[in-house]
Amino acid sequence: MQTIINISKRLQYVASYLPEGSLFADIGSDHAYLPCYVCLTDPTARAIAGEINEGPYTNAIQAVKKYNLEDQIDVRLGNGLKVLQKKEIQQLVITGMGGTLIRSILESGMEKISGVNRIIVQPNNDSRALRSWLSKHSYTIFDEKILDENGHIYEIIAAERNINQSSILSEKELLFSPILMRNQSDVFNRKWRFEYEKYKHIIEEMKKAKIPNNKKLNQFKNEKYWIKEVIELEE
Repeated sequence: MQTIINISKRLQYVASYLPEGSLFADIGSDHAYLPCYVCLTDPTARAIAGEINEGPYTNAIQAVKKYNLEDQIDVRLGNGLKVLQKKEIQQLVITGMGGTLIRSILESGMEKISGVNRIIVQPNNDSRALRSWLSKHSYTIFDEKILDENGHIYEIIAAERNINQSSILSEKELLFSPILMRNQSDVFNRKWRFEYEKYKHIIEEMKKAKIPNNKKLNQFKNEKYWIKEVIELEE
């Protein structure tokens, strides 16, 4: 049996948040690389690999067979959390999608994740939408990672269910992440320097509108100021 599988640094970070003996689902699993990696590393882990498209679903089945993991990984075809039964898993992973789409998947499958004690997400954009959803649904974000891989910057959010404690984040914390702000890395600063230039351009373009959306314009101005403040930019 092959016992080595190469996965991206991004997915290795995601896997690091899954405890030993995990019973998890990977939604949008593609080739099921993450479940295969976890289950090869931890023979006590069990996974459900969910995929909406026939091609990736077939690829996932082939990968599971290649690594002889049929007893540990169940590959299922379906949309989002519809592939799950109620209280079937303890951890949930969703990666490689937009933050708004991940939030929609979580929202539409609420009844399926009532027993989930840990959620790990890696949005391709709009991390703010997920920080907001998690904090509103009794999940406390206990760690975040930001990394650059092959020229793309990724953010990974790991949250624990805490029904006895509400985790309220400010608008500024939702945008930047309190954890990433505290541990400012080169990648964090690079990301927000780039975003700062985007904000400047967007604001200038919005000012040119015949009827400016002042509410939105003020929001962008405020967030631009936050970026300058957080990464201590000098113009």
